[in-house]
Amino acid sequence: MDKLETRWNLRQVMASRGLFQTSDLIEPLRQRNIALSREQIYRLVAQTPQRLNLEVLAALCDALDCTPTDLIQVERVSTASRSRATGTAGAPQDLRPPHVSVRKPVA
Repeated sequence: MDKLETRWNLRQVMASRGLFQTSDLIEPLRQRNIALSREQIYRLVAQTPQRLNLEVLAALCDALDCTPTDLIQVERVSTASRSRATGTAGAPQDLRPPHVSVRKPVA
């Protein structure tokens, strides 16, 4: 069974345009009538959005002189090849951290 994975490349596109701080997007978006808070812009840059307003996407593309395919990459990943690559074919992965004991220093 195949799964679609998306890769959000906003940070990379910004860097290729010489924009390295999330706050660098505030004014270009405001000029395109998109008013987002610093926190919203930070989340937009730092995390892959689950939902994205088309007006925001269009403003980002215009401000960064790019296309939606520059910002969003979609690829089909086979789940069978993925489990073979990890060597756990069919076995669920244990994602819990290892148990650690913290001890007081001996005086």
